[in-house]
Amino acid sequence: MSHQAQAYQHTVRKAIHFTGSGLHSGQPVHLAIRPAPENSGIRFHRSDLPSSPDIRAHMDKIVDTRLATTLGSNGVRISTTEHLMAALFGFGIDNAIIDLDGSEVPIMDGSAGLFMRQLMVTGKRKQKAPRRALRIKKEIVWQDGASTLRILPHNGFKVSGKISFDDEIIKTQQYSINLTEERFAREIAPARTFGYVEQVEALWENGLALGGNLNNVIAIHWNRKSILNEDGLRFHDEFIRHKVLDLIGDLALLGCPVLGHVIAHRAGHTQHLAFMRAIMAAPDCWEMIEMNHTGTYSALHQVLSNTKAAGDRLMPIFTPVSAPVAINSGASC
Repeated sequence: MSHQAQAYQHTVRKAIHFTGSGLHSGQPVHLAIRPAPENSGIRFHRSDLPSSPDIRAHMDKIVDTRLATTLGSNGVRISTTEHLMAALFGFGIDNAIIDLDGSEVPIMDGSAGLFMRQLMVTGKRKQKAPRRALRIKKEIVWQDGASTLRILPHNGFKVSGKISFDDEIIKTQQYSINLTEERFAREIAPARTFGYVEQVEALWENGLALGGNLNNVIAIHWNRKSILNEDGLRFHDEFIRHKVLDLIGDLALLGCPVLGHVIAHRAGHTQHLAFMRAIMAAPDCWEMIEMNHTGTYSALHQVLSNTKAAGDRLMPIFTPVSAPVAINSGASC
C-alpha cells in the first residue's frame, strides 16, 4: 500500500546518525535525524551555530536552486536537501528534526540509498494525529520553454519523468513509478547524481564541488559514450531514475503527502519550485483531505476555498511566500 494512504502521521523510531562530506565544501558533516512531535513537520537545525533558528523543510524556505535545492532563513542556509528529503518522503516520515553541524547535507554516495537503508533498519513510529494530504482534483500544467511539469488526479502518488540528451550514453530515458516504500527503496533511492567531467572540473576551479568524486558522482566521459566510474551504472537508466529522485525530494517541500500523478519532462530544481508555486496558485484544482483508519479520506471543507486569498489565509502551511528565486512561467488548470 502506498504510504500516502496511511491514516496516521509517523516519525522515526529513534535518532539516526550519519557522517559524510558536503558536496561543495568537501568538509566533514555530521547529521542526525531525530524523532519529532506530531504536526511539527520536517525541520532542519544547524547545531554548529549559536541560537540558529529551525528551518522548516518547506517550499517557502527555498532560497537557491542552482546545482541543488537550498533552504534558508535569517541568513542561515542548508544546501543539497533533495536526497535526504526524498528518503524521508519515500519512507513515509511526516515529522523529524534534522540536526547537522554544517551548511550542507552530506552527499553520501550521491543518492538517497544510504539514508533510506538506515531509515528502514531503524524503523518509524506511528503517531496519534491523522495524516493530511494534498489531493489533486483537476490537472495542473506548468510550462516554460522545453520544460513541462503537470499533475493529474490519481489514487496514490505516481511520478513519471523523461529526459532527452544528445549524449550517446543517455539519449532519451523515461521512468514511471507508483510510489511505495518498497519500490522507492529498490528502484529510485540507489540512483546517483551525475555530471560531465568538464563540468565537475569547472566547479572545482571555482571552489565548488570540492567533495565530488567518483564515489558519489557518475562522471560522464568527454566522449559522451561512457562513464569514468569503474563500477559502472547501477541501472541502465540510472540518469532518469536520479531525476525522479530529485523531483520527489523537491516535491516533499510541499509539506505533506500528495495524491496525484506528476509528469515531468526536462525539469530540474528551478522548474520544480516553479511547479510547486503553480500548484499552490491553483486552489480550485486541489483539496486538503484527512486520512482515516479505513484507508479512505474525508475532505477538510472547513479549510477549502475557491479563492486563493481565502486559501492562503486558512492554510498558512501552504502559503507560497515569495522567495529570492525569480522565475517567469505560465501555469494553467
